[in-house]
Amino acid sequence: MPVSTRVRSRRLSAVLAAVGALVLAGCAGTATDERAPSTVAVPEELAQFYRQGVEWGDCGGFGVDGPILARSGAQCGRISVPLDYDDPDGPTATLAMSRIEADDERIGSILVNPGGPGASGLSTVLAAAGTELAGQFDIVGFDPRGIGSSDPQVRCLTAAETDADRAVDDGDRSPEGIEASEKRNREYAQLCAERTGEDLLAHVGTADVVRDMDVIRGVLGDDSLNFLGYSYGTRLGTVYAETFPDRVRAMVLDGAIDPEQDPVEEIVLQAEGFQKAFDEFAADCAVRSDCALGNDPAQASARFHQIVDPLIAEPAGTTDPRGLSYRDAITGVQQGLYSSAFWGSLRGGLSSLADGNGDTLLRLADLYEGREDDGTYSNINDAFNAVRCVDDQPVTERAEAGELDMRFRQTAPFLDDGRGTGEAPLDVCAFWPVPATGEPHTPDVPGLAPVLVVSTTGDPATPYQAGVDLARQLGGALVSFDGNQHTVVLDGIPCVDDVVTRYFIDVEVPETDPHC
Repeated sequence: MPVSTRVRSRRLSAVLAAVGALVLAGCAGTATDERAPSTVAVPEELAQFYRQGVEWGDCGGFGVDGPILARSGAQCGRISVPLDYDDPDGPTATLAMSRIEADDERIGSILVNPGGPGASGLSTVLAAAGTELAGQFDIVGFDPRGIGSSDPQVRCLTAAETDADRAVDDGDRSPEGIEASEKRNREYAQLCAERTGEDLLAHVGTADVVRDMDVIRGVLGDDSLNFLGYSYGTRLGTVYAETFPDRVRAMVLDGAIDPEQDPVEEIVLQAEGFQKAFDEFAADCAVRSDCALGNDPAQASARFHQIVDPLIAEPAGTTDPRGLSYRDAITGVQQGLYSSAFWGSLRGGLSSLADGNGDTLLRLADLYEGREDDGTYSNINDAFNAVRCVDDQPVTERAEAGELDMRFRQTAPFLDDGRGTGEAPLDVCAFWPVPATGEPHTPDVPGLAPVLVVSTTGDPATPYQAGVDLARQLGGALVSFDGNQHTVVLDGIPCVDDVVTRYFIDVEVPETDPHC
């Protein structure tokens, strides 16, 4: 593909924006969870994991968001899970968790996941702070195995190697360019195996994470799961429902991934979603005096290429010595298209780039890539690759990769740099050291309680139709939201949040599908 399009969910900045509305409660003390244990029967060989306690305490040592969580009054803790559920007496992994305790009459816990895959889930609890849900449920976040503050971590590249990789032109579709790209992909896969270990890589996928989610349910003392999943988190919810259909109390899936979709079709549909988002952005930009794309939306794509494509030959200047590469410019633009809340930054970034300054787009790209101010990186990208390469069957034929590249360009012309040849390199998953385990399929969920799917009409990363299809597949209700953003639950839209809140509390889906 000419760009890297990823299914990502709740942008960290959007979650942290909720912090400003929090009433800071001070740091929570340390306490062992004394919830009554779950009564659900579990295999004896796994009982030690389901019955373990959690020592909840200060979040200060839990990643870059730890201090913010600590100031919010959230608590953090850790539990152990088997690395391989077929070998429960073997090596274990440690999962990091966060919690905002219910302050009214407690119904249970709601487990939340922000998506990715690869995103830390600890700060996601802040989106619910101060809401009616947080009054009646413990809101619990977690870093899935291999991710964030969980241990061991998936790590493939150092910070310096990641900076260097982002500067490389990966869009050359000549035979020499394709050979160079595949060489980098092979080396990356080899580094992942060497630095992470194949045992973790083989057990970092969705099938193992949903087993962890059930352990968390048991540890929290809940007989059934309440779950809120965004984007890739909808895949976690779907697979959990397939694995444990009788253990779901309430499940909200926002920004759906369609389990029936082939990953290749999913990429093409994402391209369509980003093109629609660009067109909406361009129309909004055209009526503003500071629009670098001009005042004719029909010419926006051509003007965009005039501004961005010269970076293929030479990066733009930035106050950061890295400069702005073409790849980072496209990444920054994609980040800006995830939500209309970012359109102002994107508009300013394109105007600055037209004047030769790439600072704003570089900052947007850094946000997407998980780069901190000190130059370190979260492991979101390495974990993203590790999970998707295990979950989805890779493209292993060069002809299919070339066809996908051309379809992507045709579907999202604003992202077509004009260098398509009908040939394309195999991506990193074609060289992954452990086999993929997932296949497109229709979920089989006998006896599943009614679920609630939320889908946004202008979602660029998880297009609206996927939510329509997932609601049908799971026999659930659908909430449709008219907007230009990726995911919406707990973003302060009463029409959506009221339905979600009533559903979690009363476990009743609306009689008719709401449209907000």
